[in-house]
Order: sequence, then C-alpha cells, then structure tokens
Amino acid sequence: MSEAMYKKDDTVADGRTDRQTDRQTDRQTDRQTDRQTDRQTDRQTDRQTDRQTDRQTDRQTDRQTDRQTDRQTDRQTDRQTDRQTDRQTDRQTDIFLSRECE
Repeated sequence: MSEAMYKKDDTVADGRTDRQTDRQTDRQTDRQTDRQTDRQTDRQTDRQTDRQTDRQTDRQTDRQTDRQTDRQTDRQTDRQTDRQTDRQTDRQTDIFLSRECE
C-alpha cells in the first residue's frame, strides 16, 4: 500500500475516534447535567417542603398555644370572679345579719 492510502485509513480511523469521543463526552456531560439538575431540584423541593411544614407547624402550635392560653385565662378569670362574688356575698350577708341583730 502506498503512504497516501495509510494516511487515508488513519484519517477515517481518526474520524471514527473523534465521533466516539464526542459521543462519550456528550453522554458524560448529559449525566453530569442530569445529576446536577436532580440535586438542585431535590434541594429546592426539600426547602419548599420544609418551609410549608414549618408554617403548618407554627400555625398549629400557635392555635394550640392560643387555646391553652384562653382556657387558662378563662379559668383564672372565673376563679377571681367567683372569689370576688363570694366575698361580696359574705359582706352583704354579714351586713344584713348585723342589722337584724340590732
């Protein structure tokens, strides 16, 4: 074979090698891009889910705390009112009885 034929064969082989290398590089790039995109999507999804969960938890906690506070306040108010009413009733009874005894 002549030297020109060897060069032609080398060129064809180089072309195949270049295409294979390009395909391999493209596949690797695609895989890396997919992985990176998946990671970013997962992070965003996690953040969004965490925010929503935090908001729901905060709302629920706030509601429960408000209910407990309201109940406690109502109990205390009722107790104070009852005590005050009892004192007033006792005073009035004492006054009434003291007047009758006179």
